[in-house]
Amino acid sequence: MKIRIKNITLRQIVCCVIGMVSFLLFLGLTWFASYKAKSLPEQQMAERWSEEGEAAQISCFFSQGTEVTKETFLAFEAQLEKALQEESLTSTKESARTWVSAYSGTGEITLENGKKTVTAKAIGIGGEFFLFHPLQLLNGNFFSGNDDMQDYVVIDEDTAWQLFGSNDVAGMQVTIGGVPHVVSGVIKREEGHMNDAAGNDVTTVYLSYHSLETYGKAQGISCYEIVMPNPITGYGRNLIKENMGIEETNMECIENSSRYSLLSLGKVLLNFSSRSMSYKAIVFPYWENVARGWEDVFALLLLFRVIFLLIPVVMLLVLLIKCWKQRTWRWKDIPEIIKQGGKRWKKEEEHF
Repeated sequence: MKIRIKNITLRQIVCCVIGMVSFLLFLGLTWFASYKAKSLPEQQMAERWSEEGEAAQISCFFSQGTEVTKETFLAFEAQLEKALQEESLTSTKESARTWVSAYSGTGEITLENGKKTVTAKAIGIGGEFFLFHPLQLLNGNFFSGNDDMQDYVVIDEDTAWQLFGSNDVAGMQVTIGGVPHVVSGVIKREEGHMNDAAGNDVTTVYLSYHSLETYGKAQGISCYEIVMPNPITGYGRNLIKENMGIEETNMECIENSSRYSLLSLGKVLLNFSSRSMSYKAIVFPYWENVARGWEDVFALLLLFRVIFLLIPVVMLLVLLIKCWKQRTWRWKDIPEIIKQGGKRWKKEEEHF
């Protein structure tokens, strides 16, 4: 039995090239989406907290005018600790923490250094804010919002140059509302189109929410973030929604650790036309605006990835169907074909 191989046509070569290029584009977009998602540190707290992937990072954003205080979070965290104990999800190590949280709110603050004065956008923080937001430090250190001392500030490079004429100013003092505050560290503000569009293009100062509320113009706590055990999908998010004590119409609860999964991005695509509509009076902080912007980009990339993957898959299926229809052998011929192949391989071996 002779097996004939037809001459390859130009059309087949072109189709093969198109299929290969499409598949390479699929791989390239998949790599880019994965790389870029991992380069957004504010969305990677769960991964930093638990290498086993058993934790979830969840962010809650509150409508303007909603009465949210530190006591709101303390009451919730008491319920959280009780629920984790009932589920045996607490750590067996005495010094280890099962969860960690932070809260923040925006406003405006005026800093003075002698005759120099700067009025800047302020982000008042509480809890372990800088664990969730590992900004790029130029010098100095971050501070914890849990510290008893509330007189630390982290300023950006613009503020440092305006007040001191240098960015190497960690340990120096500024005055806020007539009260001295120590510059704990100086950061480099994230740049780029997405950050500028998200509102991160202005002079910014980070200080305790207590100082912002006492000496500046605070607009209220607008964000609560937590990383916690998540034994089953949605466990942490549902626990927060049920125990935070705030009506769902006044709160947006997002699971950051799964927001860029294929399922989540698929939902973004399905709701793309209505995504910008909202019945909640929530003003997102700049880092959430950046995350939502990339969410839209990744959703569109997912659409193109599916298209670029379908092209070679469909081509392959068409080729297989065509080959099947044009086959010159039958199932009963397979043993003979294998036998011929074996003989040919043996002859080639003897030849060498």
